[in-house]
Amino acid sequence: MPYISQFDRKKYDTSINELVEVLVGDSSTDEPGSIELGGLNYILSSLVWKLWGRSPCYRLANDLIGVLECVKTEFYRRHVAEYEEEAQAYNGDLETESGGRG
Repeated sequence: MPYISQFDRKKYDTSINELVEVLVGDSSTDEPGSIELGGLNYILSSLVWKLWGRSPCYRLANDLIGVLECVKTEFYRRHVAEYEEEAQAYNGDLETESGGRG
């Protein structure tokens, strides 16, 4: 997953932080937490497209898709699942409330 060494992270962190600042934009005019999601999609797509364009082959396609799936899965595991558990605890379980099992 994304757990590369602290040393290796340094070569990416400055560029990543700059991209985050561009995506967040001027927070004084946007609603809190606003992110240019179209811009994020463009950045991620551009990275994948440019890497693909260097040497298109099945192995690279498979590897790029695998990386994207792992990013999605890890984001869900580390952040979304916890958020959903908290929302369920606060709002009640769907099956319990609708008369289903549980």
